[in-house]
Amino acid sequence: MNASPDAPRPFLAEGLAWCSAIAYVVLLHVVVLNTGRELTGLRLLPAALAAVLLLPLVVRRPLPALALLLTVSFAATLRAEAAMVAGQGAMGIVPPVQTQAWQIASLQAVLTDLTVGWVAATRSSRTATAAALVALGTQIAGVVHYREGFSSFLAALALLALTMITAWTVGHSIRERRRHTADLQAGAAEQAVVAERLRIARELHDMVAHSIGVIAIQAGVGRRVIDTQPSEARNALAAIEDTSRDTLAGLRRMLGALRQTDSGDGTPLGPAPGLAELDALVERARDAGVRVDVEWRRGRRPLPAEIDLSAYRIVQEAITNVVRHAGATACRVTVDQQEDELFIEITDEGKGLSGLPGAAGYGLTGMRERAALLHGEFTAGPRAEGGFRVAARLPLPVAVT
Repeated sequence: MNASPDAPRPFLAEGLAWCSAIAYVVLLHVVVLNTGRELTGLRLLPAALAAVLLLPLVVRRPLPALALLLTVSFAATLRAEAAMVAGQGAMGIVPPVQTQAWQIASLQAVLTDLTVGWVAATRSSRTATAAALVALGTQIAGVVHYREGFSSFLAALALLALTMITAWTVGHSIRERRRHTADLQAGAAEQAVVAERLRIARELHDMVAHSIGVIAIQAGVGRRVIDTQPSEARNALAAIEDTSRDTLAGLRRMLGALRQTDSGDGTPLGPAPGLAELDALVERARDAGVRVDVEWRRGRRPLPAEIDLSAYRIVQEAITNVVRHAGATACRVTVDQQEDELFIEITDEGKGLSGLPGAAGYGLTGMRERAALLHGEFTAGPRAEGGFRVAARLPLPVAVT
């Protein structure tokens, strides 16, 4: 219902465009009848200025505007020729009678070419080609009324064909460039959607896989010792509870971030995890039976959010693999923040690749993707002395140092 007041506006604009085009026809007729005897370029100025009246119809309805322009151009050429013949006959003038008709036809040819170029830029190639051929045929039909002699006719024909081809080519190039730009934008939008899906998938995997792995191990411990060591069973249940709460809180933050764009309800979002949360990660791994030794080299300085998050997720996923698959009781995490890069290394003395199903699951793939998105390097593989090694180098911006 709110759109009803605006409904007449398109019809009003359409009517005004047609009225403006009709006004152009009338003014051109007046100019042709009142050109005077001076065959100079100044007399074409009123006709050129009046062409602005045709612009609204060309923009809105280029094909009807082209048809109207061709009709008016041909009629104006004939009328100019007739007026000059009559004037010269009355005055006994001998020079060629086609000069005025040639001037009017040349001006109209320029307007026609511009209109054909607009048709080529806004319509299909087939429609634009047909419009160009019809326009060129009409222009050629008018040549005989302002050119005498075979050589003069051929010269005018070549000039008209060349300008028409140029106008069509320029318009077609503009249309192709627009279509190519639209295709690039659509491809970029699709790529952004895919990248966002992959990012969400990585976040969910890193968050849930680690937590479920710890919960599964704690549940197994609790089940085995519930009859003989009730206190240990209670500790395992407490660890399960804490891990579950942390995971649920992280999932709520992620869902809140995904919904905030649509709802705008101002849901409070907690900060994304970073290397500052390594201590909590170490505690959860210790509860799962794996001792994690963290070595910080060259101090600890603030990091950009995306690098801090990716570094944390890489360490988290590597520790998760140690807890779930390596069969090791300890691992070592080294964090070396250099001047221009962040180096992370996680090593253990477990089963190596034999403990990882498929040796390249979603975890390793996700870590490699995170490093690649930051233009870093990632390596993972068995160590010669036994166990497994995960390492990543993430470049740091100069501002951070």
